[in-house]
Amino acid sequence: MFERILTITKKELNGFYNSPVAYIITGLFLVFMSVWLFFIQRFIDRNAADLLIFFSVIPFVFMFVIPALTMRSWAEEKKMRTDEILLTLPFREVELVIGKFIAPFILLTAMLVLTLPIPLALSALGDFEWGQIIGQYIGVVFFGAACISLGLFISALSTNQIISFILSTVSLFFIIIVTDFIQQAIPVPAIAGFVGWFSFRTHYETLSNGLIDTQDLLFYIIMSVFFLYLNTRTLIFKKWS
Repeated sequence: MFERILTITKKELNGFYNSPVAYIITGLFLVFMSVWLFFIQRFIDRNAADLLIFFSVIPFVFMFVIPALTMRSWAEEKKMRTDEILLTLPFREVELVIGKFIAPFILLTAMLVLTLPIPLALSALGDFEWGQIIGQYIGVVFFGAACISLGLFISALSTNQIISFILSTVSLFFIIIVTDFIQQAIPVPAIAGFVGWFSFRTHYETLSNGLIDTQDLLFYIIMSVFFLYLNTRTLIFKKWS
């Protein structure tokens, strides 16, 4: 099983790095985050030894970065008609889904690793709380994993990359931003709390402060597994239909 998952992961990673997609997305991500930190938010003028403003903007950036990473996963297979070939190979649907999940997850993790020089460089300006920063990075990784799972599921439902990108962006916009407004508009606290539980941003706020709450991590794990499960069921339905 693990060998087959690894085969799919390698195939997807080769697809990323044999095209300019991975390099363009990574470059734009790093440039934007640096510009946001140093120029738009004027980090030095804040005279604060933390990266709260850096991590606070990541959910909004991921609304575009994640769809760009996942849009081609299944939609491109459909366009090239290679999805039918994959489904006839000796791979279980869950192996295909996990393999396709690991590849963009690795790419996203690599992008985050490339941002490490930012706190390392800024640490000279003050005494950073490295425990907090590590916690913030962990939160971003879990948050990103859930977003990738959603993006892959939408790609499996889409007919081309552009549609997949648009639908993924709109979906992430809804669960990151719109759910917060819905929660605030509901007068009944119990119902508002229930709606807020499904907000990706609500769970991210604690993690973005470097506070590791197992309930928030569990939420992202549940969301990741849920959307990967839906992705698998979509493939099974397609195979037998």
